[in-house]
Amino acid sequence: MGRDKALLERNGQTQLGYLMQVLRRSLQNVFVSTRSDQQDDTERSRYPQIIDRYDDMGPLAGILSALEAHPDADWLVVACDLPNIEQATIESLLEQHDEQYPFTAYVSSHDGLPEPLCAVYHHAAADIIRAFSRDGINCPRKIMIRSNTQLLQQPDPRSLDNVNTPDDLRDSILEAS
Repeated sequence: MGRDKALLERNGQTQLGYLMQVLRRSLQNVFVSTRSDQQDDTERSRYPQIIDRYDDMGPLAGILSALEAHPDADWLVVACDLPNIEQATIESLLEQHDEQYPFTAYVSSHDGLPEPLCAVYHHAAADIIRAFSRDGINCPRKIMIRSNTQLLQQPDPRSLDNVNTPDDLRDSILEAS
């Protein structure tokens, strides 16, 4: 993308601000996962943060840091690069989440694999994640594929389309209009 996806603007609001607004309608507590070098960022500092405790782990650093910061909590994890995510997608995931699974995720409409960055991570998932990480596996999708993951169908397949380039963002905005 060439710039911070959390700070992408759409209709006068940052992507992070939009996601916080959506998530706060469904959740009592919402945090921003932040690397230590981002914690004083103007946009991120507006919200409660959990600072990554790990380096070189990608999104898994934030997920594991959250699970460790509040070890009795289940976590809904949502990436900042999902400009089409809507309340119905969040509500459906929360309503269908089954506590017997360490992970609950939507099936990707693009490749049929779990979508790990719009998923519920049960508090017991921390031990599973640590075990995979010790074996050098730091990809949340690979962990979900190799674990007992509850897989759900997306209510709106377009809802979890992410943006990785300026063209993706432009196309997403055009589709949403």
